[in-house]
Amino acid sequence: LLIFNFRSYKNNVTVNVFVFAVFQEMSWGTLGTIRPYSNFQPDRDVKELQIALEKKDAGTLLRILTNRNNAQRQVLAKTFEELTQKELGAGVKKVLSGDVADLLLEMLMPPMHYEAFRLEDAMAGLGTDEETLLEILCTRTGPQLRQISQVYKQMFKKDLEKELKTETSGDFAKLVIALFNKTDVAGLVHKDVQTLVETLKEKKCDMAPWIYIMTSRDTEHLRNVLDAVEFETGLFLEEAFEKRFSGDLRLGLKVLVQCIQNPDLYLANRINAMKTPQTHRVMVSHCEEDLLCIRAAFLKLTGTSLYTTDADLLFYYKTYFDQHFQNITLKCYIGH
Repeated sequence: LLIFNFRSYKNNVTVNVFVFAVFQEMSWGTLGTIRPYSNFQPDRDVKELQIALEKKDAGTLLRILTNRNNAQRQVLAKTFEELTQKELGAGVKKVLSGDVADLLLEMLMPPMHYEAFRLEDAMAGLGTDEETLLEILCTRTGPQLRQISQVYKQMFKKDLEKELKTETSGDFAKLVIALFNKTDVAGLVHKDVQTLVETLKEKKCDMAPWIYIMTSRDTEHLRNVLDAVEFETGLFLEEAFEKRFSGDLRLGLKVLVQCIQNPDLYLANRINAMKTPQTHRVMVSHCEEDLLCIRAAFLKLTGTSLYTTDADLLFYYKTYFDQHFQNITLKCYIGH
């Protein structure tokens, strides 16, 4: 549960929004923090949304859309379009602006569309956001990435693999493409361990075996392999990578190892390190999947909960939100 407190000077209303964010279809008992709205009535919601858009009632708009899970928001968007012949997102743009509008429009995207959008945004303009590329490529499974690739082509009329090749280079590009095409090939732990340990003994470490093994084995196999490599070499892998690799390849291998060994801790570290509203994108991506685990990892890592953390992010929202939502405070409370 993400709690956003919005103050609208236009309507002189403070709106406490309980934001139910997105990823996969949700069911009770999973490790996500999001639950479907129990009294969901699409026709009633759509009527209220129509009135809210006509009156430019931002409070009602936010209350409804952020208190439904992603699957329910897809139903609302479809029902709204069927009844009005208009897109719900277009209406949202007319009532809201700035980062509030951006957040809500992102929450209206189906899960895989959202990941495709994040990848495109990471490659747009000058420079490339390698950390976001790595986050998605390392935390998503092969089947998920193939689905994201299909959606990406539908959304942007471009081939995702070609775009990734264009945006990266050298050994880092080889790692990125291997991650994009990750497989699950059977292997023997002791043979993989021997192969990787031997590369670390060479004067110039061969990155090819690392890329191949870490993108072609299942997670449990890789955890056993990496633990054994660290035991046999007496080095933490991050320490070994610092000595043997450089640049974006080193960054990529570090992120990949972190995601294999403890993905929840990796994402908690990522949230803790991000000092801009980009933080909400990680949370939106995982709220219906595994954010309870990320919350626990964040608390163990920092000693503070997501509800009270990140003063810099709070300052950003207070300072830069659009004119209708000045004095914004952001509090993230994950779960009940």
